[in-house]
Amino acid sequence: MKGIPVTQCCINPSILSADFVNLEAELQRISNADAVHVDVMDNHFVPNLTIGLPVVQRIQAVSPVPLDAHLMIADADRWAPGFADAGLASVTFHAEASIAPVKLARELRSRGSKAGMALRPATPVEPYLDMLPELDMLLIMTVEPGFGGQAFLDITLPKIRRARAAIDGSGVGVAIQVDGGITEETITRAAEAGANVFVAGSAVYGADDPAAAIDRLREKGARTLRSATE
Repeated sequence: MKGIPVTQCCINPSILSADFVNLEAELQRISNADAVHVDVMDNHFVPNLTIGLPVVQRIQAVSPVPLDAHLMIADADRWAPGFADAGLASVTFHAEASIAPVKLARELRSRGSKAGMALRPATPVEPYLDMLPELDMLLIMTVEPGFGGQAFLDITLPKIRRARAAIDGSGVGVAIQVDGGITEETITRAAEAGANVFVAGSAVYGADDPAAAIDRLREKGARTLRSATE
């Protein structure tokens, strides 16, 4: 993810909105995605319980595209490295769940994964700007983490803009991912603010043709990103 041009739009569908009974088939339906966004929730950090590392490993074994894990779990310092050891392309932990985020980011990278850090909507980005060189991706939640199908929170747009300005000013090339309420309408607002990696659940798996929905989202996001840099 490091080095992704600001004009390159990546779409990472969330399987939280997929049919878990037929998950291998659901993964094939999004084979044109840039990555599969896998939400890992522990019913502690967030009030929901999804899947753990053994299931994630099986998903990786059959996925046609790389895995982008989003760990909404407590004690990320203890558990996140195991996902990197499993060979995932990227592992994102929450800043609010880590005691030593710099150490954890370095450990994820040392184990072969790209390191991402997520922030809840109300968590300011400013305290973490100095650690941007330790990251490959900054995930700014555009809903409260824990459940799919929520409406996009426009109050997060100023934070995305501040993060983009800081990243561009530092030249570190960190991608900005947004997760929550991304549709063909909201992707434009998020891209205008500076995001370039987009997690979409309902907008993809709620469509009759998920692959076509991915193409439409990518086209809208890319067009906006190009316009913003012209």
